[in-house]
Amino acid sequence: MAEPGLGLRFQRRFLAARQLRSFPWPELEQSLRTSPGSSLLVDILQKTILHPLCVKYPPSTKYRRCFLTELIKKHESTAAEPLDELYDTLAGILNEEESTHCYKNYLLPTGEPVTLSESVAIISGGTTGLVTWDAALHLAEWAIENSAVFSNRTVLELGSGIGFTGIAICKTCSPKTYIFSDCHPCVLRELTENIRLNGFVLEPDTTRHIQTESQGPEAEARNCQTPKLIVAELDWGSVTEKQLLDLQPDVIVAADVVYDPEIILALIGMLQKLSTFRADRKRPEVYIAFTIRNPDTYHLFQTELDKVGIGWQIIPAHSNSIFLYDVQPNVTILQLFI
Repeated sequence: MAEPGLGLRFQRRFLAARQLRSFPWPELEQSLRTSPGSSLLVDILQKTILHPLCVKYPPSTKYRRCFLTELIKKHESTAAEPLDELYDTLAGILNEEESTHCYKNYLLPTGEPVTLSESVAIISGGTTGLVTWDAALHLAEWAIENSAVFSNRTVLELGSGIGFTGIAICKTCSPKTYIFSDCHPCVLRELTENIRLNGFVLEPDTTRHIQTESQGPEAEARNCQTPKLIVAELDWGSVTEKQLLDLQPDVIVAADVVYDPEIILALIGMLQKLSTFRADRKRPEVYIAFTIRNPDTYHLFQTELDKVGIGWQIIPAHSNSIFLYDVQPNVTILQLFI
């Protein structure tokens, strides 16, 4: 008999558009050999390509085509009767045009999704900020496990990108106010779209430099929402005193903003300014998550923090693995004392 959870395991990977090699293909092959028939494949099809979230917010055409082609190969290897649903679905996808954008759906512990419009390319529009990186997933997992850090507090996210971490925190951790921030115009537009896509309404005038189409009734459903959501256009190098005084965060978070030595000094300078311009002089808590790709860059960040007297400690690895990774990333979270 097929493992009862096999279809659900395919579902989680598929909705988040994980790489095909991360799917439990060997278990599927074994299940098809021991229990030939169409019921398991129909179940997987309904939980993946034909899932209502996927139909409404589909992953890339190429990804769905490759996934379905692999599924058909597994079915054909069992010498079973052809399954019309597989071939009909593939025919429909083959007629679609490729797009520069796609959707990914990340399932929270509650079962509620975080739906994101992302670029299909890692670098697009001169920025890497139009895709979700592993450190953002890792920081969101830690936040969900430590929701008291954010509950009923004002949170500022630096370098929000397209919004995964912030949207996940807003859906699970009950902050009072969440301030998304970035500086790239294309990223800010995509970020604003994703916030609305997930049923949130931004505070008036917080995106005065960003024009996007209304997302319709889904956005209108949260007019009385908590938390209050703001999008701020923040350039760390030219941020003004007025901007900083308007922010007043209790908690500062950032994911994957320590990847380039040139950015490190600007980030540290921004943190120092945020510490200085406090109405109540109470310093915010700061949590920075990053994937260690180059140990030298990681050590440079720690060295520069030491030079300016910013204390730091490594946050112990969390135990709650919610989101799926193609390869387990080397992610660290530092708490900074500014």
